[in-house]
Amino acid sequence: MSGDYLGHQPELSLGEKLWQINWKLILLLTSIAAVGWTMLYSAANGSIDPWASRQATRFGIGLCVMVAVGLIDLRIWLRLSYPIYAVALVLLIAVEIVGEIGMGAQRWIDLGVIQIQPSEIMKIAIVLALARYFHGASLEEVGRPTFLIVPLLMVLAPVGLVMKQPDLGTALMVMMVGGAIFFLVGVRLWKFGIVLAGAAASIPVAWQFLHDYQKNRVLIFLNPENDPLGAGYHITQSKIALGSGGIAGKGFLMGSQSHLNFLPEKQTDFIFTMLAEELGMIGGTGLLLLYSLLIAYGIVISLRCRNQFGRLVGLGVSTNLFLYVFINIAMVMGLIPVVGIPLPLISYGGTAMLTVLFGFGLVMSVYIHRDIRITRRTMAGDL
Repeated sequence: MSGDYLGHQPELSLGEKLWQINWKLILLLTSIAAVGWTMLYSAANGSIDPWASRQATRFGIGLCVMVAVGLIDLRIWLRLSYPIYAVALVLLIAVEIVGEIGMGAQRWIDLGVIQIQPSEIMKIAIVLALARYFHGASLEEVGRPTFLIVPLLMVLAPVGLVMKQPDLGTALMVMMVGGAIFFLVGVRLWKFGIVLAGAAASIPVAWQFLHDYQKNRVLIFLNPENDPLGAGYHITQSKIALGSGGIAGKGFLMGSQSHLNFLPEKQTDFIFTMLAEELGMIGGTGLLLLYSLLIAYGIVISLRCRNQFGRLVGLGVSTNLFLYVFINIAMVMGLIPVVGIPLPLISYGGTAMLTVLFGFGLVMSVYIHRDIRITRRTMAGDL
């Protein structure tokens, strides 16, 4: 029997939880967000409106949400994992019915006061649901193919809905986060090999179902010079801006590609390009160092947790952040096709920021409740 089902359950008072708030985690997140505010200020030609002021407000709200999430008992999050996943899945279905169309895709639900992007919520919901499913599972259970059918369907259902929007980049992120958790619980590599081989074999079929703009992105990735003023314009201008920044950059507010509007989507998908143009390789490396510290810190917190659910949640959230950063930066450098993934806490956008901060609220909860063992009573619904 797994040790997670045994032992005394330590109950922490609110005062004890407040004392254990991880200020280093908050400092790292705030430092990255501060870089984002600075670049959004620059993107608006030296003005806090319209982007930097709104982003700062969203971060303040998100930070409060993060602390509140962190103070909630980890066992409560275990109980809420499936309901949160179900709500996220229903919202993805609702997008097909009442979703708002923007930039050629149907991805948002308009609630009047705010717009939400359910696919961003699903990135955290899938982590919670898979962590709940695999909590306490033995290697023998994980080794049975039939045991993996349910979690596989949990991943494929939202992936299919997100691809239909269409949003190939987010669909791939959900799939990769799910795959990372499968790997962490001990699924054998040969099974991943079979899935990858099947995916590779299905590429000719899948190509027929891609939208024209998605096909263009792949073709332009392979040869951007084919249409430098059309479909290849984004990545061509991005490479020019990246290269022109050099070691130390052109200087804050001095980026010609961005401020002369040659660089498209400078406040969202291509904000790292603007940062590299103005602050150079030094600025870009500094931001990557902050991200690396945050990801490493999330992993360390996760590995110190005494229950499998908390470990998987923390590692899943950290993996999600890594994929955000890797995909966005590889995209603007032309290493992968342009897929519309924002740079977390830097790119302008509400749902993505709140989702990232909610996720690190879960990491905070893992840290505060790291010594809690999850019993059979917890799994049944009692604390």
